[in-house]
Amino acid sequence: MKHKCPICKTVTDSEVHKDFPFCSERCRGQDLGNWASEKYVVSEPIFGEEEPAEGERKTILLDLDKSDDHES
Repeated sequence: MKHKCPICKTVTDSEVHKDFPFCSERCRGQDLGNWASEKYVVSEPIFGEEEPAEGERKTILLDLDKSDDHES
């Protein structure tokens, strides 16, 4: 699989580069540093930030019978 390195944009190949999707250990380390210094952030949490009470579980209900408007 070919992809561009997220740091330097060099073309990488999953069969050749052991640090895929990065082109090198240096770019992998720089990306980790960006996360550690909070240069990257997740925009919004998927769930509310409040913690459930002990023993309480969060449940998501999906309506699988509902038809999708994009299906033909």
